[in-house]
Amino acid sequence: MPVSRILLLGDICGQPGRQAIQLCLPGLRQRLDVHFVIANGENAAAGYGITPRLADELFASGVDCITTGDHAFDRKESWSFYGTEARILRPLNLPAEAPGRGNAVYETPAGPIGVINLLGRVFMKPVDCPFHRVLEVLEELKAVTPVVIIDFHAEATAEKEALGWHLAGKVSAVIGTHTHVQTADEQILADSTAYITDAGMCGAFDSVLGMKKELSLRRIIEAVPVRLAVANGDVRINGVLVEVDAATGRALTITRIQEPVVVNGAAESTEPE
Repeated sequence: MPVSRILLLGDICGQPGRQAIQLCLPGLRQRLDVHFVIANGENAAAGYGITPRLADELFASGVDCITTGDHAFDRKESWSFYGTEARILRPLNLPAEAPGRGNAVYETPAGPIGVINLLGRVFMKPVDCPFHRVLEVLEELKAVTPVVIIDFHAEATAEKEALGWHLAGKVSAVIGTHTHVQTADEQILADSTAYITDAGMCGAFDSVLGMKKELSLRRIIEAVPVRLAVANGDVRINGVLVEVDAATGRALTITRIQEPVVVNGAAESTEPE
C-alpha cells in the first residue's frame, strides 16, 4: 500500500520560528521520511504577515506549501506574490477579488496532494462560510487526487471540531492552526480523516503566543494598544505528521511533533522586514 507522509507545521512566528525551520526542517524531513511539508506562515514577518523574501527562505528550507490566515495580507508587498507563486495559499473563503487562491494540487514523491486553506468565522473577521466554500472546490480536487489536506485557521475549538466532523470521510486531514497552542486531541475521525484542533506554533515559547511577555501583559493589564514584538526564548517546532493511504486518501495515523531548537540571535524588531 503506497503511503503519503505529510508534515504540517503550526504557525511560524517571527525570526525565531523561521530560524528553527531553517536549522531543523531538512533533518526532520529526512528522519521522518516526509514526502510533503505544509507550514502556516502568516506570522512569519515579525508576527504579522509574510513577505516574498521570507516565503522564499521557507521554500529553500524545505517547506513545499505555505498556508496563511487572518494576517495573510498584512504586508502589502506580498499581495501580488499570492497571484504569482502557486506554493503560497490564502484562505479560500476570503472574497473572490482577494489576491491569490485558496486551494491547489501539488506533485509529491508519493503522488499528488490537494491542499485547501480555510479561515474561521467565530471571533474572527467576517468572511464567507468555510463549511460551504470548501464543498465548492472539494470535488474538483478529488477528481485529481484522493489525498486532500485542510488547514483550518480558526479561533474557536467548537468551530474547528465541527468542520472536522463536517468533512469526516471526505478529506484526508483537517488540521487546525491559529491559536499557537498545540492541542492533545489528535485522532482519526470516521476511520478516515486525521484531525487535531491546533498544530501549535514554531517560535519562542518563553512568551505569550510567541510575543514578548512584558508587552502582552501591558496590553492586557493597562488596556493600551502596545505594538507586540516577537520573543526569542525556548524556541520549538510544533506540528503533526499524517500518514495517508495514497490510493484511497484515508488517513492511517496522526502524530504530534514537538521539537526543541537551539537558535542564536536576539528577538527581532517590530519594523517591517
